[in-house]
Amino acid sequence: MAITFLQKKKIQRYLILVFIVVLLIIALILWLGFRKKEAPPSPEEVFKPKREVKINFEILESSFLKELEPFEEIKPFEETKLPEEEIGRENPFLPY
Repeated sequence: MAITFLQKKKIQRYLILVFIVVLLIIALILWLGFRKKEAPPSPEEVFKPKREVKINFEILESSFLKELEPFEEIKPFEETKLPEEEIGRENPFLPY
């Protein structure tokens, strides 16, 4: 049984209606999504009180710190020269 031209037009009308409905649903979702506004943050969240930093200087005078010994002095780097014989081969890419 062959599909007639009237049946093809009927199918196309239904597909067009389905397409339009899908577009309207997408437009409605986007409209409501962008239109929705968030509640403004409360003033407590925006202006948090600053924490006060208190330094206890009495710890610097404790007996524990007086027992510590300073590190020994670190000497600056000195470049040492090796004899040329110990450096390596002339061409390191040649096989042995």
